[in-house]
Amino acid sequence: MAKLITERKHKLFITNGQKKERLDLYITNNLEYSTRSKVQKLIKNNLVLVNGIPAKANYLVVPGDEIDITIPVTPRPEKTEAEDIPVDIVYEDDDLLLVNKPPGIVVHPALGNYSGTLVNALMHHTQKLSEFNEPSRAGIVHRIDKNTSGLLLVAKDEWIHSRLAQQFFEHTIERTYQAICWGLFKEPEGEVIANIGRSKKDRKLFWVVPEDEGKHAHTFYKVLEEYEFASLLELKLKTGRTHQIRVHMAYVNHPVFGDSTYGGRRLNYGANLPKIKSRVDNLLDIIDRQALHAKTLGFIHPRTKEKMLFDSNLPKDISLVIERLKSNEY
Repeated sequence: MAKLITERKHKLFITNGQKKERLDLYITNNLEYSTRSKVQKLIKNNLVLVNGIPAKANYLVVPGDEIDITIPVTPRPEKTEAEDIPVDIVYEDDDLLLVNKPPGIVVHPALGNYSGTLVNALMHHTQKLSEFNEPSRAGIVHRIDKNTSGLLLVAKDEWIHSRLAQQFFEHTIERTYQAICWGLFKEPEGEVIANIGRSKKDRKLFWVVPEDEGKHAHTFYKVLEEYEFASLLELKLKTGRTHQIRVHMAYVNHPVFGDSTYGGRRLNYGANLPKIKSRVDNLLDIIDRQALHAKTLGFIHPRTKEKMLFDSNLPKDISLVIERLKSNEY
């Protein structure tokens, strides 16, 4: 085992409005590049303190709690290793492949998270991946967040990679997401145009910034279904900024349901409805992440020039939340 050479420290504050949630789950949802198993290991080794005292994984966080996390960091491996991790291949040919990424898996290795990623899995699946980027990002043309599920395009050589990347740059890639968002919308469809930049309070987070700051971001949305206190949306990206949908929806006061980072695990609508808090808590127990799925992906195949369009089913957790919302059974 490699010798530990350093450590990273993180501090989380539980703010007002946060529902009671297991400590391990809360940290997993709020700490970048974390997984529940890794968080539980930290807790077991007394590397997680709540209000200065070691806590158990099933401790329920409450507003006012202060969480201190110490993460031992091992040296970055000389190369990214192939790992036998199941991967859902939707389509594959000699040039590229399309993956249906499950929630909870990081796309590529990064600081403190050098294994168990989609790239590790892809390297086990095939030895032919583009080296357009650094080896730890082999084949990756674009990314989706760890706790977002859905379709991801992977290139097998540099020529294919560069031409797919050009389609993303020119915004000719067709990408459609579906998300459950808090509240009911005044209009059946609309758009959000607002620059996105890093939060000045937490550099790992993003937020809407003034027009002369950050990067231009443009999101279209359409209401597919309405429920008692939430809506199912179809979302299309004109641009592709980090956390774009999550930030834009929070900006217009309709955060993605279940999104602990951008306010989606707080009671945002329906405070006047009977037993609303317990009903919402029951739904949040079903989904421990943002209810966001990259559902369709369309592009022109660089070699064949064929127009290709793929669709994926909503994962079980999002489908079950929708089922409960439709039936009013919580």
